[in-house]
Amino acid sequence: MSRLLTLVLSFFCGIATLAMSTPARAQDVDLPYWASISADQANMRAGASERYPIKWVYERRGLPVKVLRSYQGWRMVREPDGTEGWIFSSLLSRQRTAIVIGEDLATMHESGSESAPMRWTLEPGVVGVLGECIESWCEFSVERMAGWHRGWVAQDRLWGAGEP
Repeated sequence: MSRLLTLVLSFFCGIATLAMSTPARAQDVDLPYWASISADQANMRAGASERYPIKWVYERRGLPVKVLRSYQGWRMVREPDGTEGWIFSSLLSRQRTAIVIGEDLATMHESGSESAPMRWTLEPGVVGVLGECIESWCEFSVERMAGWHRGWVAQDRLWGAGEP
């Protein structure tokens, strides 16, 4: 009887250990990686805790960030301008987005080629959903009131494209 009890207790202790270790494994991802702001409002803090002061308040869902480090549910991120700070992980999404960078308008083409017909021009600061990148061109979708504008943009005009 005591042997059966020991076996049953060992089984349940093993299950409990496995259940407790699952969240830790879920956080084990290769760093750095791209993410985006998933909330309508997100605070960037000076450290990985609510005790640290707020450095910046994001008020725009979908902005791309590069995740550099992970610590107890917090992610150290970098913005396009190089600013770094900590954001709570539940305020981030793994959806790949990008932001148009540069001084002048970027062109969105029908396909991934400079010679492809131009569809639209995009101002620096426009944020969109990033699709597949082939060679030096990326599929890019921008939501507008009349629907989605889709096309291809040169990868060097998008922060959030390519390898982190």
